[in-house]
Amino acid sequence: MFSGIVEEVGTVAALGRAGGDVALTIRGRTVLEGTRLGDSIAVNGVCLTVADLGADHFVANLQPVTLRLTNLGDLSPGSPVNLERSVTVGGRIGGHYVQGHIDGTGRVVSHTPDGAAVVVRIATPPEIHRYLVPRGFIAVDGASLTIVEVLPDGFTVSLVTHTQHHTTLARKRPGERVNLEVDIIAKYVERLCGPQPGAGVDLDLLRRAGFA
Repeated sequence: MFSGIVEEVGTVAALGRAGGDVALTIRGRTVLEGTRLGDSIAVNGVCLTVADLGADHFVANLQPVTLRLTNLGDLSPGSPVNLERSVTVGGRIGGHYVQGHIDGTGRVVSHTPDGAAVVVRIATPPEIHRYLVPRGFIAVDGASLTIVEVLPDGFTVSLVTHTQHHTTLARKRPGERVNLEVDIIAKYVERLCGPQPGAGVDLDLLRRAGFA
């Protein structure tokens, strides 16, 4: 599990074949501290397992499904990536609960200056859009962000100066894909309130309990 607080921006060093998978080598520094083989590191929000480790890099193997469903298949040597180690028990959760399981990808539409901040508009597919709420959480390339506005075809987020300087998001050009993970609570609520024979929780129960 992760918190959506990007620890550093790493760099793709190499992509090569590892059997039927793709071996992704990433240079970093902060995320290597205390990391061991088998540990999890989020790369652009995707939870990956450390398969090999060096003094200034780590290697993770990407399965074909990961390449299809995330923007990791768009990477090339030199690409910057957001990196975060998994949280530890008792550690601070500076953002929100992020699983590292990508729900889909969106595309950057525009960047608009707003004082010192930058408002980024992102287009989303319908399967993502239904989980969006104003002031709700969303992870964009692994960064925990607050949704400013829900639009008919997507949403906007506002990048404060720190986020601009310490993640890749301000560098994304219009048309580039970003990984999206919606708030897990929204998916649980949908599951519990959906049509399920014998389900103990529905919208009527939530209304009677004062939650809807």
